[in-house]
Amino acid sequence: MNQNEQSILIVDDDPDMRDLIQDILTDQSYHVETAQEGHEALQKLENGSFTIVLTDLRMKGMDGLELLQHVTKKHHECNLIMMTAFGTVETAVEAMRQGAFDYLTKPIKTEELLVTVDKAMREALLRREVVSLRKHVHREFSFDQILGKSKPMREVFDLIRRVADSQTNILITGESGTGKELVAKALHFNSQRKSEPFVPVNCAAIPEHLLESELFGHVKGAFTDAKVDKRGLFEEAQGGTLFLDEISEMPMMLQAKLLRAVQEREIRRVGATRSSPISVRIIAATNVKLAEEVKEKRFREDLYYRLNVIEIRLPPLRDRKEDIPLLVQGLLEKSIAAQQKNIHQIVETALARLLDYQWPGNVRELENVIERAATLCQADKIILDDLPPVIRDVQGEGQMVEDAVDRMLPLEELEQAYIRRILEKMGGNKYQAAQTLGIDRKTLYRKLGEMEGKG
Repeated sequence: MNQNEQSILIVDDDPDMRDLIQDILTDQSYHVETAQEGHEALQKLENGSFTIVLTDLRMKGMDGLELLQHVTKKHHECNLIMMTAFGTVETAVEAMRQGAFDYLTKPIKTEELLVTVDKAMREALLRREVVSLRKHVHREFSFDQILGKSKPMREVFDLIRRVADSQTNILITGESGTGKELVAKALHFNSQRKSEPFVPVNCAAIPEHLLESELFGHVKGAFTDAKVDKRGLFEEAQGGTLFLDEISEMPMMLQAKLLRAVQEREIRRVGATRSSPISVRIIAATNVKLAEEVKEKRFREDLYYRLNVIEIRLPPLRDRKEDIPLLVQGLLEKSIAAQQKNIHQIVETALARLLDYQWPGNVRELENVIERAATLCQADKIILDDLPPVIRDVQGEGQMVEDAVDRMLPLEELEQAYIRRILEKMGGNKYQAAQTLGIDRKTLYRKLGEMEGKG
């Protein structure tokens, strides 16, 4: 962190007070400058960069309240702390209503001074980071609507750029909520097919008996309700991209027909006697390990290799937490635009909890949390109380290891307690719990069986 990021300007017409506070803060490695009255302070603010202004309330010439008005109008990146004698505390409280960060009563106590300055410094630096992220959110760290600056996401962006304009089939893998459809759209809209249709289909959302007709279309009379000829999604996507989400849920019978469409570049409507050529790029996505589905004979091996020419693997949010401030800013801007609210930021304590949380639902869960917080927020910043209890309470879970050490628990008991907590957080969903724990489902079932046997 450079000096300018931790610069403090002390404004007081009492030279002894200025020197005392300067010595205390300099000992804490802050860069400190002083001014003896308001006008001198304004000149220094114009010529330098300060994170905190620490000013006396009562001064000759321009007093602390007048200085506050100038700071809030022209130097809103600074946090101003008011110093006041005990008899003018009410005025200091009024100053906070006008935008002061906090106030200190004289005589100044060293510990109280350091705590207040530290809080003001952290809040100001966080605000600056958010402003910086906002400036770069679409230019430096984004790819269409996907946000990230972490190493795993930079690798994803690089791979998208390299394969977007090819005709190769792509398989996008990753946990639920990691943004697989956004990647599919990025591939499409950065390719030569971008002016043609992008057609998404969720293979798990369409009933099995309707999926074939939806994908390939049908001719009149093919079945009872086939009153007219109907184009399928392959034809709707002609010249563009067909995005097959949750491909693992496709029935085996349809997998064979899809394989033929991929290999032969032609489709046949249900009930038709002739095939039609197609020019469609296929992008598939799944949140399960298709290789394991192939081993279990639940997914065709030949189709798997046809679809998985190039794999783009999306990391879970818990493995790229450095992207969370960037994501929060982008999602917050989206939410406040939709709700027409005047929310400027999220406070440091709330952001810290978001960073501590493990995000089993990934970016989709984060988006829901930010939308909820923006809806509940009653001020110009999101605070800890605006977050859902499961995230507000996450700090308490961090005490599990410390508690285990204090009680001298065996490792096996700590592991069992942790598994139970994760299962509770996942609502009993063993598949999601296994993913969060980083183990396969069989291992989780075995451990649960052992726990029940000992219970």
